[in-house]
Amino acid sequence: MTNPLVDDTEEDFVWQRTNPDKLWVFDKLILSRKLGYTCGPTGIDVPKPAHYIVRPCVNALGLGLGAEKRWIEKLTTDLPIGFFWCEWFEGKHISVDYNYGRQVLAVEGFKDSNTFTKWKVWRKVKDQISLPSVLEEYKDEEYLNCEFIGNKLIEVHLRKNEDFNYAQEEFIPVWEGENTVAPKGYTYIDYPDIHGRIGAFVK
Repeated sequence: MTNPLVDDTEEDFVWQRTNPDKLWVFDKLILSRKLGYTCGPTGIDVPKPAHYIVRPCVNALGLGLGAEKRWIEKLTTDLPIGFFWCEWFEGKHISVDYNYGRQVLAVEGFKDSNTFTKWKVWRKVKDQISLPSVLEEYKDEEYLNCEFIGNKLIEVHLRKNEDFNYAQEEFIPVWEGENTVAPKGYTYIDYPDIHGRIGAFVK
């Protein structure tokens, strides 16, 4: 399992080996615009007062870094440079792996509503989500990992879900200061990240 705190992660390798013409998919604003979502970069007014998701256009560190739910009346000039806003989606958060365009894994994530980084648990599910048509040019990639909220595509990685490298059914993050003694039926693994996760219980 890749340690996200070491220098060379899978994201490093993906960035280096990907055709530059395909790198647009890492930009969540461009992805959202192609999908027809209501969205825009810092400095573009929102069409109406509402809650929006605000986050970096590109974030190689992942893990929800910098994301927040924000009520915006109109102006967005106070948002950080390099960020964007997008309409707010509700529903299940599903992470899907595709192998040459065919779904091979789906897991559902659960967390409290006041965080975008501290997930409680990820579990394998049987949801079937076809490869979105906007990603047709990527169907020949060995692996694609796509994140959906309420069946709305929000993020794409040109790799598989590394948290499920052991073909386990469940992944429970363990955070700094928490007990590392695995519950019955689970195994503890060291798996730190920059948000304070030190490992996980898997089964």
